[in-house]
Amino acid sequence: MQVKGFNHLTIRVRSLPRSLAFYEGILGMKLVHRGRTDAYLEWGSAWICLLEREPEGEGACAGMPGIDHAAFSIGEKDFPQAVEVLRQAGVRFVRGPIERGGGNSVNFLDPDGTELELFTGSLQERMKTWS
Repeated sequence: MQVKGFNHLTIRVRSLPRSLAFYEGILGMKLVHRGRTDAYLEWGSAWICLLEREPEGEGACAGMPGIDHAAFSIGEKDFPQAVEVLRQAGVRFVRGPIERGGGNSVNFLDPDGTELELFTGSLQERMKTWS
């Protein structure tokens, strides 16, 4: 099986308008389609589907496995400005910004607590430092 790279990510959210304000307004993703309970956005070569769902059981994802985090590539020269945009928007940082695994990294949360990462390195660079 030959995979070319990251294709898309579907993220369950509690409030589509609140999530669009974050993904489109703060992160700068381009809205491609908005439905009643879903929205499709582009960010570089990646695309994201936000899917509004009612919580099931206790908590949004009670006892269910989910995404640990989604990482997106960003250029080294664009990294500091992206971190500043997140800071000014009051976005909660989980880790970083730090240099790790062959590049600069910052992990942060969306409004529903989904962890996202901006990373300047590549898989090849990460494997050099972790091998």
